[in-house]
Amino acid sequence: MQSTRRSLLKVAAASVAFPFILPSSVRAADTKANARLTMAFIGLGTQARGLMGGFLGQETQVVAVCDVDQTRREDAKKRVEEHYVNQKRAGKCDAYSDFREIINRKDIDAVCIATPDHWHAIITLAALRAGKDVYCEKPLTHNIHEAVEVIKAVDANKRVLQTGSMQRSSKEFRIACELVQNGAIGKIKRVECSFGDAGVPCNLPEEAAEPGLDWNMWVGPAPIRPYNSVLSPRGLHKHFPNWRAFKEFGGGMVCDWGAHHLDIAQWGLGMDASGPVEALPPSKAGDKRGATLVYANGVVVEHKNGIGVHFYGSDGEIQVDRGQFAMKRGNEVIASYLNADKEKEGTKGTSCAAQVQKAEKAYLADAKIKLYVSKNHISDFMECVASRKKPITSEQVGGRSAICCHLMNQVYYHGQALKWDPAKFAFVGGTGDPKWLTRDYRSPWTV
Repeated sequence: MQSTRRSLLKVAAASVAFPFILPSSVRAADTKANARLTMAFIGLGTQARGLMGGFLGQETQVVAVCDVDQTRREDAKKRVEEHYVNQKRAGKCDAYSDFREIINRKDIDAVCIATPDHWHAIITLAALRAGKDVYCEKPLTHNIHEAVEVIKAVDANKRVLQTGSMQRSSKEFRIACELVQNGAIGKIKRVECSFGDAGVPCNLPEEAAEPGLDWNMWVGPAPIRPYNSVLSPRGLHKHFPNWRAFKEFGGGMVCDWGAHHLDIAQWGLGMDASGPVEALPPSKAGDKRGATLVYANGVVVEHKNGIGVHFYGSDGEIQVDRGQFAMKRGNEVIASYLNADKEKEGTKGTSCAAQVQKAEKAYLADAKIKLYVSKNHISDFMECVASRKKPITSEQVGGRSAICCHLMNQVYYHGQALKWDPAKFAFVGGTGDPKWLTRDYRSPWTV
């Protein structure tokens, strides 16, 4: 059925009658020792299907799934229940179209959130306040204000949160950051991070709506707009939809891949509890690369084209990406396994893991700084839910890495240099506009 803009707005206005109110009595009990963690999944696209497979292999009991697309939620329900049949144990799974029904269930200990970015904070905050632990995909939030609220809410509600920045659970990234922090390439001068463009306003044309999708709920706190399949492809698609390119729902590749690579830059620089003090736009207005984050010690992180993360020190360089690693001191290559030169003599018969180990043995045998070791991102979350310790990408890590992305986007959007206080989470020095920290939320949603 072709949905006109006028009729769509009428439907949207009528459908907000379900208020966002959680009873004060909703508090999930702390996870019981030796019991399976009861879980629910909110957002059931391509990423969530992979996460669900990982969690089903842990000591969990998935009791509910939620998606605004009927096909996806029914498929997820079927997948979970078939898993338990194959395991020869009971496993009823309920399916919902509204996440608030999951939030209101007292029998759910934890939720996995893999919705589009513009929903992350609202659902995360509701879950935390209802006493549930949270695994939320990166970037943790859609804007800076949301990051601050999530950071505060985790400890206030005595919960555990893991951000889905899983590169920290891969050895090549950890060893790269340990080498940097232990001075293996000298004093760090700058870091280059490679990812795509900043977000752009959504101007997609209207397409015919199909039954089985709650489009108003998909749009949620963002400005209402007509349906387009680029934003929410129907059914069990296997790709990652391009809602992430648009400012209303994501933050472009600066927030998508930037949330991975800027996170590793933060880790290598030892800035997990802080962040940059300045964000600078490209030297030429309109350029899509060149935004820079400046830290108090003078180190700069630049948005460039190249390998994922490239650390430049006074004595050498380290490059790291997924399945790629290289270390150089002066003119000496210590280790190298890069896509660009895998066919060169010296890389045949080796691997990324072997080259990482080579650098580790040479420069970290007596390292004074040892970073958090996680070999599996989901397992790390599960272990921390049991121990009540903070996981490898806690709200502090995920929130502050997201802020780096948002600051970088703001200098692309506005072309102005911004001075930032990472302790107060505020623009300083007469720069910036407090409105850039947040967004206008469509009623009844707010943060």
